[in-house]
Amino acid sequence: MPLIVVITRDVEDRYRGFLGSAMLELAPGVYAQPRMSPGVRGRIWTVVEEWHGRLRRGSIVMCWAESASAGGLGLLSLGEPPKELTPHENILLVRRALPSSRPPPPTSFSPLHIP
Repeated sequence: MPLIVVITRDVEDRYRGFLGSAMLELAPGVYAQPRMSPGVRGRIWTVVEEWHGRLRRGSIVMCWAESASAGGLGLLSLGEPPKELTPHENILLVRRALPSSRPPPPTSFSPLHIP
């Protein structure tokens, strides 16, 4: 039963009450439980995921030691900013969409007229 860590950001108070009932709140929005079974972890994530699906606010990340996963880390996330976790050579990488860096289309302009 590995250590579980949950990090929340900009979420409703109900998450704090629920997660605080099952885990120790180390800092605002940071929860840990040193011994949590996969079944309990799954039930907690199901509740959090259901709430987030309805409320659509903030972000939540859950991580735990998982030897079968890339990098030895099990990781679940909800919310903003959207991230894609990609295993690469036995480590996890986070992929984010790049902001549009295209320059704006050219506009017509009149040369400066100095009399």
